[in-house]
Amino acid sequence: MTQFVYAIESLSIWFGRAFGWCILVLTFSVSYEVFVRYVLNAPTVWAFDMMIQMYGALFLMAGPYALAQDTHVRGDVLYRLFPVKWQARVDFVLYLIFFFPGMLALFWFGWEIASDSWRYKEVSWNSPARIQIYFFKTLIPLAGVLLILQGTAELVRCWKAIKTGVWMDRLDDVKETEDRLIEQAERN
Repeated sequence: MTQFVYAIESLSIWFGRAFGWCILVLTFSVSYEVFVRYVLNAPTVWAFDMMIQMYGALFLMAGPYALAQDTHVRGDVLYRLFPVKWQARVDFVLYLIFFFPGMLALFWFGWEIASDSWRYKEVSWNSPARIQIYFFKTLIPLAGVLLILQGTAELVRCWKAIKTGVWMDRLDDVKETEDRLIEQAERN
């Protein structure tokens, strides 16, 4: 079970890292557009659409990564006061009732949207560049699949915590500077 969870978590981390590069592309394209628009007085026709697609890709593919790293938003005013077994029970039920139906809908309707977009070779009507957007729309069902996989790993994680009273360790990736400094201070 642990290897199953870590395999899915590794996949989510890989996609998160890969699509994290979108932020660099987004930063350069915004900077380029600002420069050519205000310094050279020659705005582009493609930059706006590309920025929307980069941000959308980043947003969609960061979901599984955030879930794998336990960095998603949680209203844990009372939750953090519960023992681990009760936290796991609450998470388990909430994943089944809310998370999975939402992610199945994301996949199902995302698949319909993406397949229609591919069938029509859809282009953007928002700009004169009329760039292709069917590649981007393919990320919608892909994000749904990755979130369903990561959600399954989270269910297994909850099940183990219900049985043992201890949360499984997560694969380490990126940490906040504050967390790293606290760990460093504890070691010294």
